[in-house]
Amino acid sequence: MHDNDLDTIDRKILNELSRDARTPVSTLALKVGLSRQATRQRIDRLEAHGVIAAYTIRQKRPHGSETLVPAVIQVYRKDRMRGSDVTRAIAAIPEVTYCAVLSGDIDLLLTVEARSHERINEIWSVISSLPGVENTKTHFVLSSVVDRRHP
Repeated sequence: MHDNDLDTIDRKILNELSRDARTPVSTLALKVGLSRQATRQRIDRLEAHGVIAAYTIRQKRPHGSETLVPAVIQVYRKDRMRGSDVTRAIAAIPEVTYCAVLSGDIDLLLTVEARSHERINEIWSVISSLPGVENTKTHFVLSSVVDRRHP
């Protein structure tokens, strides 16, 4: 299923679920103007076609809790076609909040949020020592202009 296969109602469903993935189907149905059953069928179809790949929890940090250190890590693999071991190892690191496979010179782009600069260094050390990783570049985030990851 491609983006142009989605109609207005599919897009409304995706938009509402992006805001709150726990929205009850009955509430969602009212918002998009369909019956509960028709809405459930649309969600099932979007899941079956991989448009909805997963539901996740974004934990809101309590006021006054520690500030996390954000960083971006670029990963260059030795063999980009056989790098699933690298991506599996990266996915197991809880501080990695995003990992994308890219075209072009950079193979993987990671965003990381850790409790300290030292922990970012530990994560970098783990990633850079993985078999299959040729090189990495780590960038500490100085400020954010747009951040839609946390509600």
